[in-house]
Amino acid sequence: MAKSPVFSFAKLEQPKKGVVAFVVSKGSELGAIAKAMDSDGRLKRAMDEAEFDGKLCSTIELLAPESGHEKFVVIGCGELGDAGEVEWLRVGGKLRASAAKAELLTIVCETGAGPLAEGANAAIAAGAKLRAYDFDKYKTKSNGKQPKTSKIVLGVEDPSKSRKSWKIMEAITDGVITARDLVNEPANALGPVEFAKRAEELSKLGVEIEILDEKDLKKSKMGALLGVAQGSVRPARMVVMTWNGGKAKQEPIAFVGKGVVFDTGGISMKPAGGMEDMKGDMGGAAAVTGLMHALAARKAKANVIGIIALVENMPDGNAQRPGDIVTSMSGQTVEVINTDAEGRLILADALWYCQEKYKPQFMINLATLTGAIIVALGNHHAGLFSNNDELSERLAAAGTSTGEKVWRMPLGKEYDKMIDSKNADMKNIGGRWAGSITAGQFLQRFVNDLPWAHLDIAGTAMGSPKNEYNQSWASGYGVRLLDRLVSDNYEN
Repeated sequence: MAKSPVFSFAKLEQPKKGVVAFVVSKGSELGAIAKAMDSDGRLKRAMDEAEFDGKLCSTIELLAPESGHEKFVVIGCGELGDAGEVEWLRVGGKLRASAAKAELLTIVCETGAGPLAEGANAAIAAGAKLRAYDFDKYKTKSNGKQPKTSKIVLGVEDPSKSRKSWKIMEAITDGVITARDLVNEPANALGPVEFAKRAEELSKLGVEIEILDEKDLKKSKMGALLGVAQGSVRPARMVVMTWNGGKAKQEPIAFVGKGVVFDTGGISMKPAGGMEDMKGDMGGAAAVTGLMHALAARKAKANVIGIIALVENMPDGNAQRPGDIVTSMSGQTVEVINTDAEGRLILADALWYCQEKYKPQFMINLATLTGAIIVALGNHHAGLFSNNDELSERLAAAGTSTGEKVWRMPLGKEYDKMIDSKNADMKNIGGRWAGSITAGQFLQRFVNDLPWAHLDIAGTAMGSPKNEYNQSWASGYGVRLLDRLVSDNYEN
């Protein structure tokens, strides 16, 4: 894959070569260093002629070979008082794109209002690193468009403080990239067994890993999960990732991810058009894995359990059929009306296993669960379903801060009736209407009274709109959101 640039932080001073970028806030002038380097006033005149006003991510580019530099770039960051993490990520991503072919990019982190804060500097670097991401490991020839920037230097007021902020931000950014890599991998290279091995690599960061194989799953009577897996020659796995960064006796918090490495729909076969995208039906498991990477890499002061249920849903002669009845780990029975409503089946057993064994403070599951959530919310919000107002409010606040937004959807007894079955305790699909809600109602039957939230990320984990810091089909959605939830609310 494309190599990520090397980042460093240096004291604010005039760069001597490469591409130089200057940050300007809305309504302000160039910073002191930019003014000193613009000795002939060409940059200022270019800004005036373009009526540049510092609007967020607006840019001016000026070739500057006579100064020994490749070019100057001026970028707007909008109103300084309004700029948060998302805005600085966008600025960093935009600058990375503006200097994609340069070997050296120096970002002068000051505006006319003065030097930027350490958190802003770290977020700019993160935006640049995320923009540089390119899943090209299977390309044997370069298309000539591959970015080649090898070094990015950020000129800051206090390099040591910025490096400290970057160490934390880089851990989170690497977690996002971990999730992107997993979702982008083709299914022939990433089955349940291979995914489990990738998760096992987190042991290098101090994460404790336990892998449950088919024998273990059968022993735990996970009939709902195994029913989905039985149509594939690739055996199911469940991975438990444990990070013990909090107090010894503190109850853990738990995150559970749907990991259908490929979803044909089973006997209820999906149409051929777009089925290749179903390699991404493990976006929830990828997000949980990326989150555990982020928490461990930044040494989060919390006790966290991450559980991913890994299966492949195939239409083999041994596959489960519409009308089959399976018994979940909870003892509740499910009539399988549609084998393409499989994610909720594997999550049912994973959620039950999580609460039974680990007794967490709460559980949050992530899943690319329904197309219905895309109909309802498009690709800019994940659907949030929860039995707990406080947890929902904290998730919404984290979403606002990180730009990984959620929108709370309803749950209620009226919807619950839609999944009652005359042949079993419930059926796995409620019909055409309120499809994402009835999926949430189904999952709620497996959490008892434990605080719980379900994030339907079908519209945000893959194929979501591109932006300044993400040009990948797989966005890595959920890692930054949940890391912020933890850091704001659950660390010692």
